[in-house]
Amino acid sequence: MWWVIVEEQRGGDARAWNVTKTKPVGADREHVGEVARRLAFSHEPVHPPAVKERKVLRLADGYLVIGTGPMAKCHFRVTLGHRVVTP
Repeated sequence: MWWVIVEEQRGGDARAWNVTKTKPVGADREHVGEVARRLAFSHEPVHPPAVKERKVLRLADGYLVIGTGPMAKCHFRVTLGHRVVTP
């Protein structure tokens, strides 16, 4: 089972990375990539609250999105993951 995970920074000046969204997508790797790409362009992060500009960078296992708001610039990650059932 493939998953799409969104991680973003939360918590004032000392922001820590948190998983803010998980979405089980299924067994088709190509479909997972499409879902992740759509989320990279549509996810509304907590920071900045109103994204005016979005730079989406493709990485090996997902996307890094740099969002510029009216007063700040922040980023979040959209990552692909495959569930491991046995050790």
